[in-house]
Amino acid sequence: MTRQRIRAAARILIPLLAVLAAPAAKAVPSFARQTGMACEACHTVWPELTHFGRVFKANGYVLDSLKQVRGVTAQREEILSLAQLPPLSLMVQVAYTQLSKPYTDADPTVSGNSQNGNVAFPQQVSLFYAGKIADHGGAFIQLTYSNSGGSIGIDNTDVRFADSQVLPGDQSLIYGISLNNNPTVQDLWNTTPAFGFPYAQSSIGAGYGSKSQIDGSRGQDVAGLTAYAWWNESLYGEIGLYKTARQGHKGPLDSTADNGSPTYGGGGVISGTAPYWRLAYEHNWGRHSLEAGLYGMNWKILPGTAGQPLAGPTDDFKDVAEDVQYQYMGDQHLFSVTATRIHEKQTLNAAFGALSAYTTAIQNGTTPPVNAAGQADNDLTTMRATATYYYKRKLGGSIGYFSTTGSTDSVIAPNGPDTKGWIAELNYMPWLNTKFSVQYTNYSKFNGLSDNYDGAGRKASDNNTLYILAWLSY
Repeated sequence: MTRQRIRAAARILIPLLAVLAAPAAKAVPSFARQTGMACEACHTVWPELTHFGRVFKANGYVLDSLKQVRGVTAQREEILSLAQLPPLSLMVQVAYTQLSKPYTDADPTVSGNSQNGNVAFPQQVSLFYAGKIADHGGAFIQLTYSNSGGSIGIDNTDVRFADSQVLPGDQSLIYGISLNNNPTVQDLWNTTPAFGFPYAQSSIGAGYGSKSQIDGSRGQDVAGLTAYAWWNESLYGEIGLYKTARQGHKGPLDSTADNGSPTYGGGGVISGTAPYWRLAYEHNWGRHSLEAGLYGMNWKILPGTAGQPLAGPTDDFKDVAEDVQYQYMGDQHLFSVTATRIHEKQTLNAAFGALSAYTTAIQNGTTPPVNAAGQADNDLTTMRATATYYYKRKLGGSIGYFSTTGSTDSVIAPNGPDTKGWIAELNYMPWLNTKFSVQYTNYSKFNGLSDNYDGAGRKASDNNTLYILAWLSY
């Protein structure tokens, strides 16, 4: 073995041995069972990843310390390496939500408000397979029951093949491919939408209002294959393509699919493929880590309204985002700052083409088309920033700011899509796999206005939300 290879191996093994020698603790289930490591190896406080956690993810979730069932050929070639204990785990969320003012009853014929003080027992239950499948191959697969839908369905999924090489000059290269169903779920940093703060929210809260296409709007509605490379655990690049892969609708998709409006995060079907790209750079020194990057996608969406063929003009969306993340990991104090800005340029050829039919329907008192816009060119900009602090991984919290701004459109957003506010969250973790949270969301503006944003007298502040959560993993 050359001196360069010895030094490269030492860079990997020494931190790993230090983690393995750490005091025993309650572990995050699937990956902890597979690796024999406690949660703090890969997380500051879950689900936020450390640098080691990012390396583990990029390498395909394959690091393990379990006894293997192995198969070999007559030529001593290994054809099977299967852990005797499958990396399975269970997650349960139980929640309580209190709005500043209850919503109006959903039945327009009933004069009154909905019940306030909503108990979700459970809000969500998830079963995970998260870990190694074979040498160089692993997966993060989540199956979820949600109380809002009352059904079980596929959730975030990331299946990987990865490998690594030692390069001349004591450099390293990790590379691989990811098959996933939610753009940015495969990302290594907690700045992008899929695993960004807040990590849990009320199922009945008002949320962020209008959202760009990449901002979770297509989660579990697409399938993508991406290829990535991470040089020297610093410079990261990824490219890929996504296709519509709708759940709960038999294929092939056609005019019988009522997919709604794609505008501001609605339905629709991708025409062809949607390209995804990501570029990031991370620098680590001592207990500190700093990342800065860019990511984005281009979408051409066929409206897919029921009774209309999946052909013709498309609504085009170009998402370009910047992100930054800072982490400090002390023995007792943990601190991180994350921020992202997503800008979406919209060219609504299909939606603007439906304006005439929309206007006629309104005049005649009939149901207007779902996909319509008052102008062809719109834009949407989302900004989020969060600061998080924990003491001994037991007591801590986050404060986050969110802002959505964009074009005023006579059909889509007559008052503009502007939604602004902040989120404060306090967390207590008696064990590393148990989290109790109190979260408060405050709105200064919602869907363009502070007062009477819905035309029925509701204020943005009426959506202020108190959310209490017990989050358990085993």
